[in-house]
Amino acid sequence: MNEVEIKFDDMKTLSECIDKAATHGYVEQFSVDENGLRNFDGSKHYLPDEVKITNFYRFEGNSDPEDNSILYMLATNDGTKGLLVDAYGVYSDQKIGAFIVEVAELHQPDNGTAE
Repeated sequence: MNEVEIKFDDMKTLSECIDKAATHGYVEQFSVDENGLRNFDGSKHYLPDEVKITNFYRFEGNSDPEDNSILYMLATNDGTKGLLVDAYGVYSDQKIGAFIVEVAELHQPDNGTAE
């Protein structure tokens, strides 16, 4: 999977970023359940080793902590590209957080140690 560099510097809102990501093929709306990452209609599930985070963007509310959110741009091993939105901080979804941590850990560079 190739990483995509999409510049969001001029994007101020979550909806603007979602629209821009869609122009780059990130059209699936993902969620996380007990079986892993799922597509919108639930017909496909992905395990952490089948997913790569290609980019993410954080939104910080100026006056309300409930406005804090994060947009993940994800690509799967079958070529599906889509978005996953979560709050961050105290309002984050624990299932999403745990899944994203697993995905990120799988894609960490090798630290050069061997067992």
